Amino acid sequence: MSQPTHRFPDAIETTLRGVGWQPGRWNIKQAEFWADTLREHTSPAGHRHSVFPAAVEAWAEFGSLLLTPPGPGRDIAPATVHLDPLRGLHMARTLADLGRALGTPTAPLGEETETGALLAIDTEGRVHSLDHTGDWYLGPDIDQALTALLTGVQPTRLTTG
Repeated sequence: MSQPTHRFPDAIETTLRGVGWQPGRWNIKQAEFWADTLREHTSPAGHRHSVFPAAVEAWAEFGSLLLTPPGPGRDIAPATVHLDPLRGLHMARTLADLGRALGTPTAPLGEETETGALLAIDTEGRVHSLDHTGDWYLGPDIDQALTALLTGVQPTRLTTG
């Protein structure tokens, strides 16, 4: 294994490298395919997805990875994460509603596989999770969000007001 990047805790970086991530991973062709697919999709009610640089960059670096937690969770059960934005293809209205509440567009990032929670990213690169219990803030960037998900750090519930 090459030198650690220090972007992630050692256990998380080991998990990432174990499924094919490495520093400089950049599958822009796949990210552009996802961007085109999402842009072309319109829900039956006319809702469309937002596509923006922070989302495309996250898809290019982490897209298609299936991440399994390296151990037990710190606060809650850690999540297995599948980083595939098409998991949110039919969630355009839900993501538009989240974006309106946050005051910024959001795009699908993937899902927590056991719970089906949708992962979303906003234009600033902040990551959120939407599940049957509410909407959650996972971190200011994908690095911190993946670390929180895989280590079972309790996320912050998004509230109105």
